[in-house]
Amino acid sequence: MTAIDTTRPGSDAANKDGPSRLTAHGVHAWFGNHHVLADVNLDMTPLEVTALIGPSGCGKSTFLRLLNRMHELVPSATLAGHIELDEVDIYRGDLSATEVRRRIGMVFQKPNPFPAMSIAQNVLAGAKLGGIKLADRDATVERALTRAGLWNEVKNRLSMNGGALSGGQQQRLCIARALAIQPEVLLMDEPCSALDPTSTRRVEETIGEICSEVTVVIVTHNMQQAFRVSQQCAFFLATEGEPGHIVESGPTEKMFSEPDDQRTLDYVNGRFG
Repeated sequence: MTAIDTTRPGSDAANKDGPSRLTAHGVHAWFGNHHVLADVNLDMTPLEVTALIGPSGCGKSTFLRLLNRMHELVPSATLAGHIELDEVDIYRGDLSATEVRRRIGMVFQKPNPFPAMSIAQNVLAGAKLGGIKLADRDATVERALTRAGLWNEVKNRLSMNGGALSGGQQQRLCIARALAIQPEVLLMDEPCSALDPTSTRRVEETIGEICSEVTVVIVTHNMQQAFRVSQQCAFFLATEGEPGHIVESGPTEKMFSEPDDQRTLDYVNGRFG
């Protein structure tokens, strides 16, 4: 990995107000007796992109799954601390797991369109499974696909099987499916790791467009991507025999040029990990 050019246009997304402030306070996570995350504190700024970076095995994806209650689906998984959406604890408050996952959507590492469904049906699948009534299904499909940067490519073949799309198109279809239920936060777990450079660029463009309406939290091992798409960044690290934790977090430009911890600068410039 080469050093990264830290010259880029300034972000105008800072200081935006929005209803989707997601905050972690003193979060710990375990799988059985294995302590995988320790004392994680992170404020994910509304209507900005927060990138979670760090070597493999330091708990980034686990933390992402904690943010919409997917962690609890693992039988041996436990947690401590608080995760709040609009100051409501998503585990101990009045929000059901279903409501949390509606408000905090998820896009996975590998595209996973439903193979037996058409493109349009895939977009509407989340709303259908969640029992969400849509006033205009056609308008929902068009808006979600437009936001995901896919409408112009598929608008004349909405009845085609979603699995017949290219890998990059499938991933944007999954983004459209997540956006169709209008989440406040969208979590993305290495969404471009299986894509070619052209498809990666298109997904990154989509992220840049949707963050004006939805808060995005993305796990990525691609430092250039983290720098390109995010305004905020959190560096996770796990030392031998110790659980993952956040070394530091802050504005992406500062994290990549003048971080407080030398380990952060070494990592983003490819000197370890």
